Amino acid sequence: MPDTIKPRDAKDVEDAVTWALGEEKALEIVGQGTKRAIGRPSQSDATLDVSGLAGVTLYEPEELVLSARAGTPIAEIEKLVAAHGQELAFEPLDYGPVLGKEAGQGTIGGVLSANLSGPRRIKAGAARDHFLGFHAVSGRGESFKSGGRVVKNVTGYDLCKLMAGSFGTLAVLTDVTIKTLPRAEAETTVAILGLDDEQASRAMIAAMNSSCDVSGAAHLPAHVAGRFDTAASAAMTVFRLEGVAPSVAHRSEALTRLVASHGPVEYRREQHSRDLWRSIRDASPFAAGDPEAARPLWRISTAPSEGFRIAAMISPGAQMFYDWAGGLVWVLMPHSHDGGALSVRNAVAKLGGHATLVRGSLATRAAAEVFHPQADGLAALTRRVKESFDPKGILNPGRMWAGI
Repeated sequence: MPDTIKPRDAKDVEDAVTWALGEEKALEIVGQGTKRAIGRPSQSDATLDVSGLAGVTLYEPEELVLSARAGTPIAEIEKLVAAHGQELAFEPLDYGPVLGKEAGQGTIGGVLSANLSGPRRIKAGAARDHFLGFHAVSGRGESFKSGGRVVKNVTGYDLCKLMAGSFGTLAVLTDVTIKTLPRAEAETTVAILGLDDEQASRAMIAAMNSSCDVSGAAHLPAHVAGRFDTAASAAMTVFRLEGVAPSVAHRSEALTRLVASHGPVEYRREQHSRDLWRSIRDASPFAAGDPEAARPLWRISTAPSEGFRIAAMISPGAQMFYDWAGGLVWVLMPHSHDGGALSVRNAVAKLGGHATLVRGSLATRAAAEVFHPQADGLAALTRRVKESFDPKGILNPGRMWAGI
């Protein structure tokens, strides 16, 4: 077979994996390749390009369910559901621009394999929480399926949760089913101006503990705020409210009263608000033309109350902002031999959480732990799961951790 294999259907995928097993060849699994630069450098002999497995196979808006082949562009799915007044509530971020690719090119299989979730995760959950079922081919060359087309469909092991975030190391997804939800009629953003990181953390915790039903909470420090919103002249701590128009108006007033003691308040209405949260979702100010030359970019997940403390322990030359009410910290590090891994890992080790190197040069990705190091017990479990699905280690070997 050639160096790049492009299957037309699930049977072709099964044949390709069977060939790789027989020839003892390792396969790199890709869709449009927008997330190809995340993880350790490829250790494969051939590429299995599943972008040809595209197209929506079922969409029942009244049942809030959609099925599509794994290579279907996420932009195509979002356009389809928007035409029916719906959305993907987990708000998948688009890694393309920060990895030097065009926006809007990712696939639904890639979104689920990477478990991508945007600012609405604090309300709607992660991608895995909307992943209802799939068909796939394991590293044994066996086709299998899990889940179905309704939310309460799981008996036994919920393999959707296992596949989400596995980065193609366990199986090749060929068809997936996800949940859709009604799109909010109205949206507005309440912004507090001029807070430092610690003050912003307190304001976000207060807002999240209120009855205002906040669907996005982020803090944009002064050094980056203007790159998210040209109208910003100081640091902004922003809260998104969504729903029917009267409810949004009522909750906006209530939230303003709640946070007014923290600092002056401004508003971002409708399209301005949507543009702002899309920029936050995709970390747009940290986009890169050439990812090899761009500064290393980290994504740190921690307890919301610890985000600003972790950030304070990291290199003073770093740029950063906070999402998920402070629980997600995007950090753009200065250039260094390890991409800032030592500084980031030490901070996370002291305060808890995990960190992923989203962008780094090939040399950095080969030298540093890209995904968070696992404790011995968890690493042993991860290895056993990998061996159960892919005993010969032919699917994206070593992408997440060396030897797995």
